[in-house]
Amino acid sequence: MKLDIYYARRFLQWFLVIVAVLMTLVVLIDLNEQVRRFEAVDLSLAQLVGLTLLNIPAALSEFLPLIMILSTIVLFVGLARSSELVVTRAIGRSGIRALAAPVLMATVIGGLAVTMLNPIAAATANRYQDLAETYHNGGPSALSLSGEGLWLRQGGLRGQSVIHAKGYSGDSADITLFDVSIHAYSNAGGPVRRINADSARLDGSNWILTNAKVWPLTAGINPETGAAQHDELQLPTTLTTDRIRDTLGSASGISIYDLPSTIRELSAAGFTTKRYEVQFQAQLARPLFLIAMVLVGASFTMRHARFGGTGLAVLMAVLLGFGLYFIRNFAQILGENGQIPVALAAWAPPAAAILLTLGLLLHAEDG
Repeated sequence: MKLDIYYARRFLQWFLVIVAVLMTLVVLIDLNEQVRRFEAVDLSLAQLVGLTLLNIPAALSEFLPLIMILSTIVLFVGLARSSELVVTRAIGRSGIRALAAPVLMATVIGGLAVTMLNPIAAATANRYQDLAETYHNGGPSALSLSGEGLWLRQGGLRGQSVIHAKGYSGDSADITLFDVSIHAYSNAGGPVRRINADSARLDGSNWILTNAKVWPLTAGINPETGAAQHDELQLPTTLTTDRIRDTLGSASGISIYDLPSTIRELSAAGFTTKRYEVQFQAQLARPLFLIAMVLVGASFTMRHARFGGTGLAVLMAVLLGFGLYFIRNFAQILGENGQIPVALAAWAPPAAAILLTLGLLLHAEDG
């Protein structure tokens, strides 16, 4: 037990050190990116740093597999150079048994990443998007899919607009909404006008509304008397096609606790839910994938330093880790496109990686 606690403490120490180093680099690089992105906006250094810090949880979540494999490599290379692995084997404990503590730590870290880091990363990502839209356009833009249809909120210099559509089509080059209702508000918060249209097509920086009826909602004017009918009407917007597609197709801004209800609502509304289902299953399988990264790092570095070739072994471990990461992402893309079942896309890569690395470890231990 004392030996397991010692290994677990060493693993956790290196994990925290690598997290601190990588996140420091991420902050410096991302801060430079924020300066470039908002060079046309008069933002203070504190605001830029705030935007950068909001990206840290998502970056940490993305870098977890790399951090895990690097922590394992540093741990076992250090144990091999100090001959502690030789002593461990000399007392009758196998190398695979020595992996119990790092694997347990990877399981705990993976569980915390799913239950705590994922909701935090989703919340900070949404907050970053709201602030970025506010700094650029004077107000946040929001998109939401529910059983009642598609909801959008766009900001602008003249105020906010809330758009509701019962149907959505994004298969072609343009985004088209059907059975559209738009409520426009001034910067003071009061309603300005209401628009109903059969459809709205996003064309550059404008919504092209078809068969639209406009009711003014200003004080002293009868809305129905002042209403106007338009065969085609242009409405300026700060939303873009890529922004809408990325938001509607991405589950990164949705907490794992909200994904099941989101999937049910989208399914009830007739929207595809494959991407959200794959994201949900992939989050559940994350601890298993982190365990696979620990086994990958250990399979190449649990050897005595006198055998030489440590640099090559480390390189092979990192390359195999990147290869497994690429295969996992590729399987998820196939799952999102419906080419393979969702469960297979999320669970097969980490399970196959664990079996592969266990085979390498058994070969290294028993020959």
